[in-house]
Amino acid sequence: MSHFEYSVVPAPSRGEKAKDAKTPGDRYAVALTAELNRMARDGWEYVRADVLPSEERSGLTGRSTVYHNLLVFRRAVSAPAAGTMARQPQPEYPAAASPARAPEPVPALPQAAAPQPSDHSTGSPVVAATEDATPPAPRTAPLQG
Repeated sequence: MSHFEYSVVPAPSRGEKAKDAKTPGDRYAVALTAELNRMARDGWEYVRADVLPSEERSGLTGRSTVYHNLLVFRRAVSAPAAGTMARQPQPEYPAAASPARAPEPVPALPQAAAPQPSDHSTGSPVVAATEDATPPAPRTAPLQG
C-alpha cells in the first residue's frame, strides 16, 4: 500500500508576462505552469485544484466567507515499519477554529427539593421518600363531639 504526503499551495492570483503570452488567459497559464514545474522539481505530483471556503475576519467583529483557489500536490513517502500501529489523523488547526463543533451537553432536569427540618413547625424528623414509596393518606380534622 502506498503512502503519500500532501502539500496544498494557493494558485497564482495573476498572470506573468511572457514573450508569447498575449492574452490574460495565456499569461495566467504561464504563471500556473511555472508553479506546477516548481513543485515537480521538488518531487511533488499534481493531484487537483480545489476552491475551498474560509471564514475570515471583516472589520472588528464581523466575519465573511472568502473562497480560495488551491493546488493540491502529493509525493510518496516510505511505508511505516511493520508492526507499528498507524495513528489516526488529527487536525492541525486548533479546535476553536474547527468548523464542526461538539454538541452541547444537555443540562440535567431539576430535581424536587427534599423538605428541610426548618420547613416543619413540628419537631418530627424528616424521612426522605423513595420513588417506590406510596404517598401518605390525607389527614382529616379530628371530630369534635
